[in-house]
Amino acid sequence: MTSLSVLDLAPIKQGTTPGDALSESLALAQAAEALGYKRFWLAEHHNMPGIASAATAVAIGHVASGTKSIRVGAGGIMLPNHAPLMVAEAFGTLATLYPGRIDLGLGRAPGTDPRTTTALRRDRHGNADSFPQDVQELMAYLDHGIGGVHAVPGEGTHVPVWILGSSHFGAQLAAALGLPYAFASHFAPDDLEIALDLYRRNFRPSPQLAKPHVMLGLSLCAANTDAEAEFLFSSQQQAIVNLRSGQPGQLPPPVANYVEQLEPRWADTLTHVTRLAVVGGPETVKAGLDAFITRHRPDEIMVTAQIFDAAARRRSYEILAKVHPPQS
Repeated sequence: MTSLSVLDLAPIKQGTTPGDALSESLALAQAAEALGYKRFWLAEHHNMPGIASAATAVAIGHVASGTKSIRVGAGGIMLPNHAPLMVAEAFGTLATLYPGRIDLGLGRAPGTDPRTTTALRRDRHGNADSFPQDVQELMAYLDHGIGGVHAVPGEGTHVPVWILGSSHFGAQLAAALGLPYAFASHFAPDDLEIALDLYRRNFRPSPQLAKPHVMLGLSLCAANTDAEAEFLFSSQQQAIVNLRSGQPGQLPPPVANYVEQLEPRWADTLTHVTRLAVVGGPETVKAGLDAFITRHRPDEIMVTAQIFDAAARRRSYEILAKVHPPQS
């Protein structure tokens, strides 16, 4: 069976603070650990009023310090925003503090808008075009250093590196470097099948990985009944429409019959973007997850559940763990 992990955006809900969001992330990680989930990853986003994980390495340290066994990592670090040496030092420090538990997923998108990208990079760091070189430089720092420059802590930690992607580029790079590949099918399903074929067909074994290893993102909302799950899922639906209409905000509470209230163009967009999402009661969730696994054959699935109520979000992961044990 395919192992399960958690992707968390540390959502800041309407009426709450970033501190509340980070506290809820830790509580969710502790619940996921108790349920047997394999990993708990946080994502880098900037200038987003509804996401509290901008300083991703700091948030990872917060979660790792409050858990004992679950792997904690970045899903991911947007490498063009950072100097590779700084990332190697940050994650080398995390790996030193929490040995054997830290993962480093790397992406080449900015994770923000153009104005914020400029504020982050200030023309001093890399860009998307230099991503392959930056990945290799970072991995060298985690191994042996480069030209007399060493990551301390970091060198010799060999933090596992993943390539993240939502297009063909990441699949080709992960295959060429022999690295595990995580595809963002939870928000970019269009290129999923082509990307997986490219990765699996072109994979070259490496010291880190002997054969292809795929993790797929999946939006999921589980509840006691289909109707309850569809109601809870409306928070994520609202967040998607708000973001794509240029009005990102804090995670809103659920509303009944949300899709029916949308203009047709937004209803169509939402249906397209979330067409792989699994939403429903236990039987519906099991059937949807089984169909997803049968079709795409992932080694792991990383589930994200943008649910307004913290108890309902934890309950969603509990239901999933019952219908599909996370590390079977």
